[in-house]
Amino acid sequence: MLLQIALGSAVLVVNVLVMAVASLVLESAFRTVHPWLLAPPQRLKLVLLLVAVGIWVLLVLTFNIWIWAYVLFEIGVFKSMEESLYYAIEAFSTLGLGDVVPAQEWRIFAAMAAVNGLLSFGLLTALLVEALRQVRLAQLERRHSADHK
Repeated sequence: MLLQIALGSAVLVVNVLVMAVASLVLESAFRTVHPWLLAPPQRLKLVLLLVAVGIWVLLVLTFNIWIWAYVLFEIGVFKSMEESLYYAIEAFSTLGLGDVVPAQEWRIFAAMAAVNGLLSFGLLTALLVEALRQVRLAQLERRHSADHK
């Protein structure tokens, strides 16, 4: 049991590090395009930002799922990579259909993928909302200051 918790915690930490690095990359990209986002017309740019950040979130989640699938396969929880990937997606999304289940000796470890999924969806959603909020506030501030000149 302790091995499962230690290994699961290690995979969780790796995935949090992946999200942290991806967030730094996203922040750098925002800094680069920030002046463009504030210039008129703004609404279409906000939509483009939403699409871009949505794709970014999907890519980060996909990468995290592949990490779980790889580890599940390498430690022998599942016999094929397809089965490992399917389970990782199912667990990460907390769908939990139950048609593919890990052996009893790996249940705690495999369930930690669901914990990682909950954490990842929550953190990445918060980042998405905050990014949109910051850009929209800056757009409105710029519009307000232009109206009062």
